[in-house]
Amino acid sequence: MLLRKKKNIVGLDIGSSAVKLVELKQGKGGRYSLLHAGHALLSPEAIVEGTVMDSSLVIEVAQRLIQEQGTKNPNFGVSLSGSTVAIRKIQVPAMSEAELAESIHWEAEQYLPFDVNTVNLDYVVLNSDADTMDVLLVAAKKDRVADYTSIVAQLGKVPALVDVDVFAVQNAYEHNYGVPTDRVVALVNVGAHVMNLNILAHGQSVAWRDIAFGGNNYTDAIQRELNLTRDQAEAVKSGEQLGDHTPQTILSVLNGVSEELSDHLQKTFEFFYTTSSYDHVDEIVLAGGACQVLNLDNVLKERLNARVEVMNPFREIDFSESQFPPEWLNRHAPAMTVAVGMALRTVGE
Repeated sequence: MLLRKKKNIVGLDIGSSAVKLVELKQGKGGRYSLLHAGHALLSPEAIVEGTVMDSSLVIEVAQRLIQEQGTKNPNFGVSLSGSTVAIRKIQVPAMSEAELAESIHWEAEQYLPFDVNTVNLDYVVLNSDADTMDVLLVAAKKDRVADYTSIVAQLGKVPALVDVDVFAVQNAYEHNYGVPTDRVVALVNVGAHVMNLNILAHGQSVAWRDIAFGGNNYTDAIQRELNLTRDQAEAVKSGEQLGDHTPQTILSVLNGVSEELSDHLQKTFEFFYTTSSYDHVDEIVLAGGACQVLNLDNVLKERLNARVEVMNPFREIDFSESQFPPEWLNRHAPAMTVAVGMALRTVGE
């Protein structure tokens, strides 16, 4: 009997400030090549704190992106984060796969901050011994899942995957950099509104947190401190020189917000140290559209005493320079990380 070929997924990352699309193709040697990659800005009022406020606007932007890219693949993936998603590692008595499937909802009720009947639930067994099993639980509110899968359906596509940002980022990182078995790595995905944190310790994901802090905090500070419009603030944040504001003045504002971002990470790291057997983070890997803020990496190095690197989610993915100019890809690469992580998955995985 012939094995059926696995169907790839188009990663559609619907963020608060932009929609990102990535489609990959796996070659015979297992190496991936880039088929499509697109990035389109989204009006701030379309999605607020992860809630879809204007689905027609999101659909319009996503549809234009799909048409521009010319992707024909019907299978699309979306990803969620924020307060409507919960991730927990729990320990349960050792049992068979069938018994776990039967009892997982009851077990989840004890650990989740939501009514278990209001969420879509998934789980995976991390490890087990004769007496106990460690299980990773992921729950997402049904209404939020429906909002995002409805967008895909209205685009005329099949919602084949609903992922979680922290695991999509991890998938992209491990594909491009390998599994870090010899060190503790913090994957920090800085979006417009939410910053996702996933700590990998010696090859395993051990801590997760979504923090309501991101690129919008920089924009707000620039508007406030330099008396600019939102569009002007976004331009300054991206490195444009505007008016008579000196680079030193702009950097001072950016550094102030980066210090706040560092505070959030430091508190999270300290909580991680007190609740685990680890006492340090060796490396911070940044992703997300807001991670390229000027001097953020240096602020984090000094404050958190760790190596800092901006992730390139296309590092181990082949692409045509005529189709994807390196300058464009380098500029948008960190923002495409979640979409890449989804595009590396297959239908039914």
